[in-house]
Amino acid sequence: MELLRKGKVKDVYDDGNTLIFKFSDRISVFDKIIPSAIPHKGESLCRTSNYWYNMVSSLGIDTDLVELISPTEMRVKKYRQLDYGEPFFANFMIPLEFITRYYLAGSLFDRIKSGEIDYHSLGFKNMPEYGEQLPDPFFEVSTKFEKFDRYLDVKEALEISGLKLSELYDIREIIFRIDRRINSAVDSRGLLHADGKKEFAMGIERRPVIIDTFGTLDEDRFWDKNDYDNGQVNELSKEMVRQYYRESGYHKKLFDARDKHEIEPDITPLPENMVKTVSDMYIDMYEKITGLKW
Repeated sequence: MELLRKGKVKDVYDDGNTLIFKFSDRISVFDKIIPSAIPHKGESLCRTSNYWYNMVSSLGIDTDLVELISPTEMRVKKYRQLDYGEPFFANFMIPLEFITRYYLAGSLFDRIKSGEIDYHSLGFKNMPEYGEQLPDPFFEVSTKFEKFDRYLDVKEALEISGLKLSELYDIREIIFRIDRRINSAVDSRGLLHADGKKEFAMGIERRPVIIDTFGTLDEDRFWDKNDYDNGQVNELSKEMVRQYYRESGYHKKLFDARDKHEIEPDITPLPENMVKTVSDMYIDMYEKITGLKW
């Protein structure tokens, strides 16, 4: 096997006609890999992804999964990575990330606060608070292979990806189908699915194929339903780690440096007690998300 790339979370190996995903215990936020390993994180992500892959297949939606090799490894189909604007009919990775939001959180809330997004356009009559349910699901697209992800309007998304508008809408409908099942499943286990990110390839005859991982704590945001019903947003995802670096002041220093095109500050390790808290969360959330025992 040949190591193709070492990602923030997993290592990807070329195994001939397929790829091997090896999930690590690395953790990243704000496009920075934290110098702290989170025990059992890779296993939690791999097993959770496998659970959702099986669910999606039961809906008749194409996936790239071939087999689960071990608790931290899976074999997937191989798709070509295109250069910008390169035309290709089928079997290529779509160079976009697809984000669907059901509650107001994360960068969407930041963009509303800054005035970048008008909250009226989302269906709110008054300035909303963090955690409010969106009047309608909010679907948006960002870049995948650029150094930093940026949100795209429809025109640029189609230019970058080579998709037709109808194909973009087809992918959106597939995501809504998947999320309806995710939302229903986790709701029955005391969770709210606030938002999530997914990636796709174009398979034979330009059929959309969901690829990579989804429905895990790294791509999606989950909240405790009982706490939410009692007026409290209890983050049960990697957002917990992002909040730690926001409160420590690192987030502001990092983005100030990026805005000024200065050298970015190194990210500090997580305290030992935080490492254990996060590790326990990944194990506990595997059980809550899937309903299976660790």
